[in-house]
Amino acid sequence: MHSVTHVGGASRRRLLILDDDALVGSTLQRMVVRHGLEACSVTTVGEFLRLLEEWHPDILCLDLMMPGMDGIEVIRLLGDSHLRAQVIITSGVESRILHAAERSALAHGINLLGVLAKPYAVGELRQLLARAVDSADGADRATGAACPAARSESPDAAAAGTESAPLTADDLRCALERGEIGLAFQPKLDCRSGGLVGFEALARWQHPDRGSIGPDVFVALAESCGLIDLLTCEITDQALLWLSGLARRWDGSEQMRQQLAQARLSLNVSALSLGNAALFLRIAEHCRALGVAPQRVVLEVTESSAMQDATTALDNLTRLRLQGFHLSIDDFGTGYSSMVQLVKLPFSELKIDKSFVMTAAASEESRAIIRSVVDLGRSLGMTTTAEGVEDAFALQYLKELGCDHMQGYLLSRPLAPDAVIPWLRTREAQH
Repeated sequence: MHSVTHVGGASRRRLLILDDDALVGSTLQRMVVRHGLEACSVTTVGEFLRLLEEWHPDILCLDLMMPGMDGIEVIRLLGDSHLRAQVIITSGVESRILHAAERSALAHGINLLGVLAKPYAVGELRQLLARAVDSADGADRATGAACPAARSESPDAAAAGTESAPLTADDLRCALERGEIGLAFQPKLDCRSGGLVGFEALARWQHPDRGSIGPDVFVALAESCGLIDLLTCEITDQALLWLSGLARRWDGSEQMRQQLAQARLSLNVSALSLGNAALFLRIAEHCRALGVAPQRVVLEVTESSAMQDATTALDNLTRLRLQGFHLSIDDFGTGYSSMVQLVKLPFSELKIDKSFVMTAAASEESRAIIRSVVDLGRSLGMTTTAEGVEDAFALQYLKELGCDHMQGYLLSRPLAPDAVIPWLRTREAQH
């Protein structure tokens, strides 16, 4: 059994709700529709899986407590299917179980939008939906908007909605040759003063036919097919060129010009690239050619547990630190390997994983982890940076702990290169 609420044309984003309590599902459905989405609510896993294939929703809302097949098993199925839809996990269970389910979803590669405790808080729901709509980047849907009410859909119509073929190494190689890989820049601010520290460069792929492709997809593809170093070169070339001209493009106060002339640039580097001395030599030479001081560049190491040759990595990264480059361990606190690499490699910054920061208001465990990481960084003389700052509680908590830097949607969403200067003008006027 399912119910559908339509709200307009085919461009509306679709949300599919799975909750064995029809009343709860319909209540959430009405709340969602008020925010401009089309919603469909079902009470059984079988119906949910059918509509997932036929209706192609953009967002899924899953209740953990389902008879027959619980939400964790559904999450596993969704992970195995390489689902691209965003997922909201809901439940009335205690917060520790809810956040354990959150970690399980992330481990299965789910595109997790967030968790929503029952009873639903309108403000929390509004934040999640705003985040979902923002990430859509205005993409239009080519298929029809109606949720299928029965199995009588024609074979041709069903075939029209099938997913496109998986991306290949040739797709990515062509994207790099055609210049389809671009950048967005997310500001990083000082926790205490709110002043500008720098920007993190984030890769973006706008495919001419498939639309926006998430970095979690194409970075993993690049790693698996041997193109990660080529991708890293493309990203660093664009980002360093942008940074080198940033202060010259500023037409406001001299104080801000000086900040921009010293602003740092964070670049993500795969652990699979840490043994490639030629890559880092290229980055250093590009910095010299553009007049960018190495002290302004932060290399963020991702997926540290996947490091293949720790000895070679130690050699290369130590040389970079000797040249003045900063080294950050990203997503710290999400795996035991992080502590191992922290001891072995010459990191200068710890980045607190956003999953802890985003749940700080609701989770005592998250607050404890954040506090521990900040204390650890301070004791080791390292800078601490918090990602995922999206609410006033997290901001205040980080200030009280003495965290150094922060970034997140509360401060600014990732900005297109030509949107950074207008954002700075607006920010300077407000302050």
